[in-house]
Amino acid sequence: MTDGSGDRRRAVPAAATKPASRVRMSAAQRREQLISIGRQIFAEKGFDATSIEEVASRAKVSKPVVYEHFGGKEGLYAVVVDREVRALLDRITTALTAGHPRELLEQAALALLTYIEEETSGFRVLVRESPLMSATGNFSSVMNDVGHQVEHILGAEFSSRGYDPKLAELYSQALVGMVALTGRWWLEVRKPRKETVAAHLVNLAWNGLSHLEAKPGLITRRRG
Repeated sequence: MTDGSGDRRRAVPAAATKPASRVRMSAAQRREQLISIGRQIFAEKGFDATSIEEVASRAKVSKPVVYEHFGGKEGLYAVVVDREVRALLDRITTALTAGHPRELLEQAALALLTYIEEETSGFRVLVRESPLMSATGNFSSVMNDVGHQVEHILGAEFSSRGYDPKLAELYSQALVGMVALTGRWWLEVRKPRKETVAAHLVNLAWNGLSHLEAKPGLITRRRG
């Protein structure tokens, strides 16, 4: 393209002269975005090292927007943890479909390991204990809820084998604690594969349970 003087000028596309339009999020969309970003930062840094400034910066909004939705860091954290608690419990509850107690143990172990594998950030949030959370909002309380579900399974099994069903709660907490702590270890190493980890956990739990002593005692006490 030339003008009257013969100079050649480069044509500028019309689209390039317009500023890029910014898609405006609805309040619900913005809330979900902030929850997602908060979840990631809490997983990376923990509660204490997370700031509203960083959440706002990553979301490309001002700090008042975050305060408007959650009231502060504590409110955002509570929403993130509550969602993860429900997500994990839903996974485990949905997985428990078998009829045989050993299969139920396998399903529970696999459900937890699958959650760790697929929702790593969420699991990291749960295992980072926060002094601000109540007894109903941390990893220990989640595992306690899972333990109550396992307790019902063991209670029926204990009764059928002539063991004291009142001890089912103790054993369920021991089993769930074993799986949970192994899951925290596996979160970092990621080997062997989750199916192998679940199989070994159940192997230890089930073969131990199948040879329980009716009234166990401590060997060291017997010697005394």
